[in-house]
Amino acid sequence: MAKLDVFVAPKPKPGLIKALNFVNRWLMLGGIPVLRNIPLPGLRGFADIREWDYPEADQARLKKLCGPGRATFIVPNHPEFFTDWMIDKHVLSRAAPLAACWATHGVVNGLGNLAQKFWLANNLIAQVPGDGGGARAHSVAWAMKGHGVLLHPEGSVGWHSNYVAPLFAGAAEMAMEALAAGRAQDAAFQSFVAPIVWKLVFLGDVSAGLSCECAYVEKRLKIATPPGSSAAQRVFLIYSSLLTRDEMALGLTGGESAPYNERQKLVIAAVISKLASILSVEVSPGTDWQRLARRRLRELDRKSTEAAELKLLSEILFRASRVGAFAVGKPEISQEEVAEHIKRIRNDYCGGTFRDTFNAFVPQPVGPRRAILRVIEPLTMHDWRGTAAEAMLEARQRMQAALDGINAGLSPRMEKNPFWN
Repeated sequence: MAKLDVFVAPKPKPGLIKALNFVNRWLMLGGIPVLRNIPLPGLRGFADIREWDYPEADQARLKKLCGPGRATFIVPNHPEFFTDWMIDKHVLSRAAPLAACWATHGVVNGLGNLAQKFWLANNLIAQVPGDGGGARAHSVAWAMKGHGVLLHPEGSVGWHSNYVAPLFAGAAEMAMEALAAGRAQDAAFQSFVAPIVWKLVFLGDVSAGLSCECAYVEKRLKIATPPGSSAAQRVFLIYSSLLTRDEMALGLTGGESAPYNERQKLVIAAVISKLASILSVEVSPGTDWQRLARRRLRELDRKSTEAAELKLLSEILFRASRVGAFAVGKPEISQEEVAEHIKRIRNDYCGGTFRDTFNAFVPQPVGPRRAILRVIEPLTMHDWRGTAAEAMLEARQRMQAALDGINAGLSPRMEKNPFWN
């Protein structure tokens, strides 16, 4: 049961799921109303969401998509770890309480036998790398019953709430499979891909909290920043110092005076060149170097020199690629974006202590927040004439437009963006 790489079908227990909705609402998300101003996680809610902007029209739109005679695949954006599933469950409790949710196999299968039974009872589907057949088949069958299936098409958390990363095609592919199977039994069967976006904004000035978290990261990573620097400046200097360490590990010199994104491109190019040599693969656009590296690592003795070098290069490539165009493409930065940078650094670079491990699984915000949710016009897959990839490209465009619309109505606290060239 508890084998990490073995898919086990969920066994949802409606009573447990319903009871946990109350736990999620008060303990995980919003805290206890009278006591949540006391700065303790168990009282203020781990996600510290005090206000909700989730129009009833959006709730009704999602609820209408789920039910008999239709298969619906719900695809939210994925900007923040832990909070993502807590918000997802809150949304599902109002529209599709028995919907299945995809989660990493490390959570569903990797925390022991009892934990696995608990997650399966909560209707979590384990995403097993390299073996998605069982999860896909179960998802299609469950969606066809009208309950809905939720998955994050961006893949891993990027910590960028203003930007929707390229989406994987899996949700649309499964929607097409469900449509074909459903139409074989009922000519009126329908299938949907239902995009959702959500964004979290602080309710006030959290610069003091951001500075405290920066101080912790600087201490853990042994990086010093000038006194009086803002949190945004400190985040940039931390990333710049980490990039310098990668440059040194790769034998690159003299790049400190160049813009951050130019240095980043050189680091990524150097890593790819070394990986191509080790893996005997020609460098070409679109190559998934992370996948190739993982595949080779499974074949090697983990104590070998080649395995150690391959692991190091893979880690550098992953972390260097995490600061994308969303970070360097505009002259100002909000306090929410600074907070996301800090969480990404802590997730990628800080480890080895209980505090770091707990933060990786349950990251704590530095202040109370408002959640803004929108259910976007769904893709009607029973009318779609394009490919699955084209469907998810359309979904991404709709999600980004919705996020841009949310941001247009906000007045965030801004400062000069140090990543801006």
